[in-house]
Amino acid sequence: MQAILHCDSKWGIGKKNDLMFRLPLDMKFFRTQTSGKVVVMGSNTLLSFPNGKPLKNRTNIVLWPQGPKERAQQDGFVMVESLEELFAEIAKYPSENVYVVGGAMMYHTMLPYCDKVYLTKVAADGGAEAFFDNLDELDNWSMTYESEPQDDNGYTIRFTTYENSKVLPMETR
Repeated sequence: MQAILHCDSKWGIGKKNDLMFRLPLDMKFFRTQTSGKVVVMGSNTLLSFPNGKPLKNRTNIVLWPQGPKERAQQDGFVMVESLEELFAEIAKYPSENVYVVGGAMMYHTMLPYCDKVYLTKVAADGGAEAFFDNLDELDNWSMTYESEPQDDNGYTIRFTTYENSKVLPMETR
């Protein structure tokens, strides 16, 4: 399993339950990586999407304790109410096809179980209210790829890949 996101220069990832930057190149990368795959998110991330609808052309798994089961059926996403249910659902898919896509609490909770993080770094301060763990300060994470800087809608970005040397196994009880 991997995580995919962008962050600002302070590892910020969002504010007011939304992205801080509009980055067409980053969005294209996100679509390319996740299309036809499984995306895992918390309920606030789902609600932040246009019309609160799940992402098209993907299997959407949403951790939503006591969430609206009828809405999940209507909108075509898989709703789980606990980490145990989430792990059981994720186990149905090949690990390389599963992407954690937000929000901050979901990233923090699932990071130890991820073997890779696809992180687009934005050389700017987005005034974030939500942050990602600083992978450069975690012993078991190392950057294995960094692109040349690119301009994306007026921001300088770099696509990076981090790998986890101590992936925890997901255990269902």
